[in-house]
Amino acid sequence: MPNPNVLRTPDSRFENLPDYDFAPNYLEIGGLRIHYVDEGSEDALPILLLHGEPSWSYLYRKMIPTLVSAGYRVIAPDLLGFGKSDKPTQTKDHTYQKHVDIMLDFVRQLNLNDVTLFCQDWGGLIGLRVVGVEQDRFARIIASNTGLPSAKGIAAKIGYPLFKLRVRMLGKVTPEELRAKPNFIRWVAFSRTIPELDIGGLIQGSTLTELSPDEKNAYDAPFPDKRYKAGARIFPWLVPSQLAENKRVWDNVLSKWEKPFLTAFSDSDPITAGGHKYFQKMIPGAQRQKHVTIEGAGHFLQEDKGEEIADIIVKFIEQTQ
Repeated sequence: MPNPNVLRTPDSRFENLPDYDFAPNYLEIGGLRIHYVDEGSEDALPILLLHGEPSWSYLYRKMIPTLVSAGYRVIAPDLLGFGKSDKPTQTKDHTYQKHVDIMLDFVRQLNLNDVTLFCQDWGGLIGLRVVGVEQDRFARIIASNTGLPSAKGIAAKIGYPLFKLRVRMLGKVTPEELRAKPNFIRWVAFSRTIPELDIGGLIQGSTLTELSPDEKNAYDAPFPDKRYKAGARIFPWLVPSQLAENKRVWDNVLSKWEKPFLTAFSDSDPITAGGHKYFQKMIPGAQRQKHVTIEGAGHFLQEDKGEEIADIIVKFIEQTQ
């Protein structure tokens, strides 16, 4: 019997999207259908592209052809609640741990090995946790406009409650206030209180490239109405919800990670600006790499400089094999 609290976006919403003619693929994980793009030879080295919020695999349309042409298998899943994947309508059904578990199952079901991970935004928060459990499956990592917030002891226990208090104290944040003083706390307050999340508008507001009407519609496509947007609305609220769990990944895996680790942050993202420095300092495998800054790009740098980033990934793999 279908779950009334889980919606599935009609396929008709995804017809004739510009530059997105990839064949759909699906896995069932925990009774939920997860969509993913899977291009290139199944025998080729895999590149896993993880998106964040509120985007979906459409964000990678400019990168996938370049990576496939270079001879790689390219896999770009839609997180639960996004893209063509199923969408739980209750925010309580979206937890940080649940999304990590789904991506762990995804990697295991496809039996991916020797993986190059490219992760941006929530793709890093989830993807780096997957690496923390299945590190032997991953050969190298590229972190882009992302982070993995952590804490231990009393700071871990009170960090999330204090964060939620700060957000609640801000109250409603208007689009004008967010544009005037963009920062993460304001973004969380905005996403929780705005009556209707304009997904295409949010993507446009975080890119420097002018999206066409059809491209904006493509970002809106997964969400016929607000019932489909529970994941998009709650994700920012969840960012610091697993500080202790993230700290264990830092202590047990990332701080000992000797495999290649590259940062490719943009020069115009007020949310993650400077985050690359922590990765470079803390991860052994990052300390001998030629890290890059993507110039002329906002938070969703795949939209602004997708082809350039794909070339960086190809070069990074070639130099570290």
